[in-house]
Amino acid sequence: MKRKIVKIDEEKCNGCGLCVNACHEGALQIINGKAKLVSETYCDGLGDCLPECPTGAITIEEREAEPYDEEAVKKHMKMKNTYSLIDSPVCGCPDTQVKTFDRKSAVSTPEQLTTSIESQLRQWPCQIKLVPVNAPYFDNANLLIAADCTAFAYADIHQIFMRNKITLIGCPKLDDIDYSEKLTEIIKRHEIRSITVLRMEVPCCGGIVHAVKKALIESGKIIPWNVITISIDGTIIEE
Repeated sequence: MKRKIVKIDEEKCNGCGLCVNACHEGALQIINGKAKLVSETYCDGLGDCLPECPTGAITIEEREAEPYDEEAVKKHMKMKNTYSLIDSPVCGCPDTQVKTFDRKSAVSTPEQLTTSIESQLRQWPCQIKLVPVNAPYFDNANLLIAADCTAFAYADIHQIFMRNKITLIGCPKLDDIDYSEKLTEIIKRHEIRSITVLRMEVPCCGGIVHAVKKALIESGKIIPWNVITISIDGTIIEE
């Protein structure tokens, strides 16, 4: 039958996963870093996912497709809710997959722990949603805008990334706010020298990159910025 159904432009998709959360029928999943329509029968064609897509990768088209099957959706969603998200066989998103890493154990004395490690955090608060936009420490600052998981995944984050920078952290998946609005105000009100975005490899971290990009556009300023990606086992995989 001919009906309305979602269409995904993989070239535009950044794998942020916001559309997956917006789809109440479970028709979308992140597979190999891109949003995919897992079954035509799950998509009702109403487009709840469209406004959530930050890159405009999702549109509605009218074409020949299998009819929407409400009963199949109920069974599909029941299966998703039955299994834990961390080991569900129907979830392809890498941020919900359990893994362990073989680390060499190291024994340090209390004296070594207190003398060899020095924090490079230069201001407080550091949460994006808590920092005041008019804080004086933003003047002529080099910003590090980091997904909060990066501090746990990358062992030397203080010395390699936070040194001589003002650090802002957040999680676009868990914080129910639009970071771009506050970041735009910070950039407008201060002379920012550079911005480094530190994200995890998981798709949901694409939201923090999008927020920074949108803030730069909205501010009308040209500021050097770069994105660094950390793998879930704690290595730099992209600069």
